[in-house]
Amino acid sequence: MAQDLADATLDELREALAPALAANAAFDGWSPAALDATADGMGVDRDVARLAFAGGAVAMIDAWFASIDREMARRLPPETLAAMKIRQRITALVETRLDIAAPNREALRRAIAILAMPQNAARAAKLGWRSADVMWRLAGDTAADYNHYTKRAMLGGIYAATIAVFLQDDSDGHAETRAFLARRIENIMQFERTKAQLFGRTTHRPSLSRFIGRLRYPAV
Repeated sequence: MAQDLADATLDELREALAPALAANAAFDGWSPAALDATADGMGVDRDVARLAFAGGAVAMIDAWFASIDREMARRLPPETLAAMKIRQRITALVETRLDIAAPNREALRRAIAILAMPQNAARAAKLGWRSADVMWRLAGDTAADYNHYTKRAMLGGIYAATIAVFLQDDSDGHAETRAFLARRIENIMQFERTKAQLFGRTTHRPSLSRFIGRLRYPAV
């Protein structure tokens, strides 16, 4: 591994170190100590690793979230998602993200605490938006109008709320989290059906892309 990374760019180093960094962050927090341990384990010079993550804890968290995006895309290729309905795609994408993060749940807990700090609010919102955008793109979304934004706000809300449950969930296979996610999505579908009936829009099918702004959870 050391030889493979000997001539790596800083971007390549961040990508390579991020998954292992999360495992160390579970014990040492998103700290220089965690970064040093990760660099040592992968045969990377500590000073070079610190240069790659010059932005500190938030930069480390950013890289880890990006690595989750890549792994999610690998586990759910286009041909797999294409066989699902949109509701199933969104459910699968959120659940897959949580499955990837599950081995490092303590690192996720620490990451959320850091991103919740007032000075990190803008960066937290950016990371939440990026995750939602990746999921919608994988789901096949091509909206270019206001729906582009409302869909991502909705999914960010669902994901943030589900993470809050996930971090406290000790049930087998995180069954409580999965049930919560299913309820959140069903609530949106039911609300859309009720609205359609009230306004006589009987020919309009319920859609997950509506009522995005009605969720009041912050994106993470």
